[in-house]
Amino acid sequence: MNKLVGMRHWPERMNSNFGMGRPNVPMNALNPHAKSTPQPGPPINVPQAADTPIHYSFSMPFASDLAGPDTEDILHATADAVMRWTHPADAPDDVQIHELPVHAQNLAELRRLCRDLTNGPLPIEAHVLSSLPRNGKGQQATTVCLSGTPELVHKSRETILNEIPITLRCTTIDIDGKLVCDLTAGVLKKEVLEAFDYISSFCGVDIFLLGPKLTPVVDGMTGDSEMRMDQRWRVAIYGDILASEHAKARVLIHIDTLLDRAVDGTRIDLSLHQLLCGRHRKNIKLIESSTGTAIYFPPLFSQMCRYCPPGATRRDPNEIFITGETSQAIGIAKQKLHDTISRIRLYVKDVTIPAAKIDSILLTRLDKVRKILEANGTYILFPSLACQSTMVRVQGSEGLPVERTVRELMSLAGQFYGAGWYIQQPEPRQFPSPADTRAMLGEICANSGADVSLDKLTFTISGSDDAVKSALTVISDIKFVMQSQYQIRVKIELANEHKEFVSGKKNGKINKIMGQSNVQIIFDGFNEYNFNIDVMAASYDSMKQGLTLVEQEMPASISFHVPDQYHKRIIGIGGQHIQRIMKKHSVFVKFSNAMDRGGMGREDDDIKVDNVICRTPARNAQNLDAVKNEILEMVDRADSEYTSQIVSVDRLYHRELIARLSEIDELEQKYNCKINFPSTEQASDEVTVTGPQWQVPHCVDEFLGMVPDKHELVLARSPELIKFLESPDFAHDFVPKLKNQYEVEVTVHQNPDETTEDGSPTVTLVWGFTRNNAGGLRDATDFLHAQFATSGVELTVVKGAIPRPKSDSFEDSLQYFDSKLLQHAPSSTVTDSPVKAAFGDEVARERSSILDRLRRPGGMTSISSFLDRRKNSSNSVNSLFKGSNNVSKSSLISIESTRSFNADRNPWNDSGVNLPDDDNPWAARPLSNHVDNKLTIPHTGDLTPRHGARASGDSGRPSTSHSFNSGYPGPIGPFR
Repeated sequence: MNKLVGMRHWPERMNSNFGMGRPNVPMNALNPHAKSTPQPGPPINVPQAADTPIHYSFSMPFASDLAGPDTEDILHATADAVMRWTHPADAPDDVQIHELPVHAQNLAELRRLCRDLTNGPLPIEAHVLSSLPRNGKGQQATTVCLSGTPELVHKSRETILNEIPITLRCTTIDIDGKLVCDLTAGVLKKEVLEAFDYISSFCGVDIFLLGPKLTPVVDGMTGDSEMRMDQRWRVAIYGDILASEHAKARVLIHIDTLLDRAVDGTRIDLSLHQLLCGRHRKNIKLIESSTGTAIYFPPLFSQMCRYCPPGATRRDPNEIFITGETSQAIGIAKQKLHDTISRIRLYVKDVTIPAAKIDSILLTRLDKVRKILEANGTYILFPSLACQSTMVRVQGSEGLPVERTVRELMSLAGQFYGAGWYIQQPEPRQFPSPADTRAMLGEICANSGADVSLDKLTFTISGSDDAVKSALTVISDIKFVMQSQYQIRVKIELANEHKEFVSGKKNGKINKIMGQSNVQIIFDGFNEYNFNIDVMAASYDSMKQGLTLVEQEMPASISFHVPDQYHKRIIGIGGQHIQRIMKKHSVFVKFSNAMDRGGMGREDDDIKVDNVICRTPARNAQNLDAVKNEILEMVDRADSEYTSQIVSVDRLYHRELIARLSEIDELEQKYNCKINFPSTEQASDEVTVTGPQWQVPHCVDEFLGMVPDKHELVLARSPELIKFLESPDFAHDFVPKLKNQYEVEVTVHQNPDETTEDGSPTVTLVWGFTRNNAGGLRDATDFLHAQFATSGVELTVVKGAIPRPKSDSFEDSLQYFDSKLLQHAPSSTVTDSPVKAAFGDEVARERSSILDRLRRPGGMTSISSFLDRRKNSSNSVNSLFKGSNNVSKSSLISIESTRSFNADRNPWNDSGVNLPDDDNPWAARPLSNHVDNKLTIPHTGDLTPRHGARASGDSGRPSTSHSFNSGYPGPIGPFR
């Protein structure tokens, strides 16, 4: 426990291009096989002839399924970006994504590197194999097979993974079109395009400027789909994980400069960044709120990979960018950052994790690790990728978060298997040649995703549980293996607390499995957190059966939050209540209170963690939800199950909301909820509201009351219209009624850029409202039309009409009755959400009016032509629909009036017995893509099992009114 000192060094002042002038780091200095550059440090010792050679095959984590942007959306692209990420014009229609030039180039670079390794002075062979999976589904799988001594094999693998671009990704930033184009001149701004080109070359990425997109939206009431035009444009950045994050930060900073914000920065050691941010970035949000700044941190794992694109510059992992309204505000923010660092006391703990598992975490599980660190305010120092180091350091500002992070990390690392297939000496003619051996290992690796090595006659497999089992299945199909005698050993890693659980009382479960499947099972504890289960068998069928039985006894768990004041009520006197529940469902339930988590007086975020854990064998996993529901029934409605809801708010408006942090704190305390904003460098619109499921909609509604919105209604100009808008009745009677009755404000604007199709002038009515009152916009416009009709004003809507929604009455059927007494029903009109413009042809016309004046620099064709191409494109409509997450006041009333706390119960049935789901019209139905899910209450917590529950939904016990498979209760006892 050491207090940090000496962190007050201050950098020099930085301009808008600060940090972009540093020379590129020569990455060949990190290549142990480079032949043209002298290597620093001790040379690699050439292994002796006595060392046993091995064959090692691993999958290259190429993102070969990453597609480029739609060519019809591209307004600008950096140098060679279109050629790299799009197919040639003469390419067939069924061309695969992995055949894109960028993916083909990466594969060719990998082949070149492996060829150089093979032809080099060291005794190592490297071969590349590319194939499609056996099932014909998925993208191309690329594997590398290395042959040589173990030391050279691992060094070569490290070289390959650090010199080839892997884990390519696309990150998108939304941007206001007015910032990148000059509507008056009708061209894209040259200085913006030059900035994108410079960032592309400096960071080593490809950047595309994409126009507004048409997004299909489903009406939650009618189920009809509509095409909504997003008001913002997109900047798409393609590159490897570190280069794309670097370029994303540079683009965000450039957008801030376009908004007339000052830019500066400071340097703080990378390992202290997460501690500086605090749990859920609480410290940083306080600094941003008090200073009006935006603080951009580098990626947490900037040192995981040494790859850097040719000619590019990596971001300094210690560099923090800050933008603000003034230089003085930035200076105050920097002072607050260093003051916070000076108060941090560091707690450190080192743990050992096998190297293969570290590599798998770095390649596939970084998102989960990032969530662990943000939740605990800690940092994990991983070794670099594929370096074979096993030491991991966890550090934080308190001992409890460090210990919690270690346990969650070890639990995450425990979700891996290892296996060994030991073959006794086969006949010489059966053993494959070296070339056939490499092909065999490549096939195993490509069809399973596991790393496989062959040492003499032993297959060694490592990877996730599914990968290892798939590899064993592929090996079992190999002819020379099955014709020989062999033994199989599978190693499973679990947390130590699951050992009083898997083995059973006096190892009863394990003894039963060994007797049923003819396998041998050994428990091996190797550290303070995890232990191994070794399952050994002499045949593949026995191993398959034994492994299945062991997995059925492995723990499946679910965790959730229940306020501490309810624990005694749920447990009961002497544990009677909870014992009855556990015995009824064969589920173990554990409670932890604030004292168990480090004492009272802790911050609210720490108190509201999941404090109830329900655990049962995987074969009984279907009873977990039943136990959870029965426990939550004893909790008051205001403190019901914690859930989360995502609200979409323009990321640039987050700064104004964070400046009102005191109001947000009052809102959180009022509804016992937590409002979490995304990190600044994440550039996301999604704000997460977490709290009791009956309080979250109220909190969301009041939070949206802090978010302004507007809608523009463009009308054709006429003398009658102008006379009405300039009349005293409009200003003193109509406008106040809209404000008082509908909570909508309307102002009149003269916009010369907006004209009718024949070029006539227009008048724009701008409707202002808050997001929670968006539902009143349609009523306000109906009131406007009624006033115009009374005054004899004929309206012609040019843009922004809000048609009447589809009625749920029988008027549509009246057209089939030929009666003069009945009027024909008008045709239904597809409607948009009240805050957006109309759809269909009007959207296309509006989109064209925005872009028809834009031209590409250099006299190229009109940019707006991409819209016409898109209208006729088969890719213009997305089949995945997403409803709105906003909850209006009418929705809240609907929640209170139509949903009880036991939402799945028939409200008209007082018998206490639920109807079967097929006969119960009030039963919960599965949501599809065509249903608005804004009122859905999701399950929270750490939900396992990884191992599927048994197919039968019958638990073997009589149903109760609280169970999912409800029926009439019956006597306890065997079925007769």
